[in-house]
Amino acid sequence: QLQLVESGGGLVQPGGSLRLSCTLSGSSLYYYAIGWFRQAPGKEREGVACISSSGGSATYADFVEGRFTLSRDNAENTVYLQMNSLKPEDTARYYCATGVGRFCPSVDSVGDWGEGTLVTVSS
Repeated sequence: QLQLVESGGGLVQPGGSLRLSCTLSGSSLYYYAIGWFRQAPGKEREGVACISSSGGSATYADFVEGRFTLSRDNAENTVYLQMNSLKPEDTARYYCATGVGRFCPSVDSVGDWGEGTLVTVSS
């Protein structure tokens, strides 16, 4: 069975940076597009970004465009989300997920979820 494990969350000041990791086990990362989602307390889960199975392209939500960057290392079965210029409104629990095969996941159409990692942006 597929397992996804996120790491790298923590407390950071506004304007700071964090790098989140998502590691897949149970299959090769090569076969999957990987999406990142986040959910703040009292709010609905929202899509953040997605990277293609090849790593050749990535898409980003408008609210992170220019600040967040996705990359992947298939040899390590890991996807990275580099987050720069963090804002208090970025505070949320961040999750990674597979899509169905090579397709990017959406909030209501995913393959497997990780348990998430908490990011807190506060001064």
